[in-house]
Amino acid sequence: MRAAIGLWRWRHNPLRRTTDLAEAWVAFTAVVLLCLVVPLTGLAAGASAHDSLQRAVRAQQEQRHPTTARVLKAADRPAGAARTAEAAGGERSRRSVVAAWTAPDGSARTGTVTTARRTSAPGSAFPLWTDRDGRPVSPPMGADTARAHAIVAGLTAALSAGLLVEVVRRLAVRRLVLTRYARLDRAWAAAGPDWGRTGTGS
Repeated sequence: MRAAIGLWRWRHNPLRRTTDLAEAWVAFTAVVLLCLVVPLTGLAAGASAHDSLQRAVRAQQEQRHPTTARVLKAADRPAGAARTAEAAGGERSRRSVVAAWTAPDGSARTGTVTTARRTSAPGSAFPLWTDRDGRPVSPPMGADTARAHAIVAGLTAALSAGLLVEVVRRLAVRRLVLTRYARLDRAWAAAGPDWGRTGTGS
């Protein structure tokens, strides 16, 4: 907004200085960048992130397979770990258990995995994702999640670009103001010794 205010210096004014014209150009350039380049930067970053994430989604869906695991028993946990969990306060929403499941090749597998507390009793079944070798993995990313991440990436890129434009504009304006004051000081120093002497009889 402050960048747009500087456009008033485009008006014809006999008192306009070179630094005023330069500041108007800086303001005009900043407005153009904020209105055009910044949104395009966000769109480009978001589109690139979306394409990359969608490829990752497809790859994960091809490489990860759903299965059903059955709880055999609660996983053994060191006493020190139990005391730490109690000291942290409250019950945790997930629990480590020893479970059995079937790998994609049909072989039986057994191992320690985590599941929700409501499905941690022996004999309980819960969904589990595995890789091609039958090892437990996290669920594949969903298309909606990937889309949300892409939107966040685009917004972040646009915000970063906008902040960069504003920082550069402020630095340029500060430099112009310092130049303006320096010229004023030089002009004042040149006129100062004769100030008030002409026509005063001194």
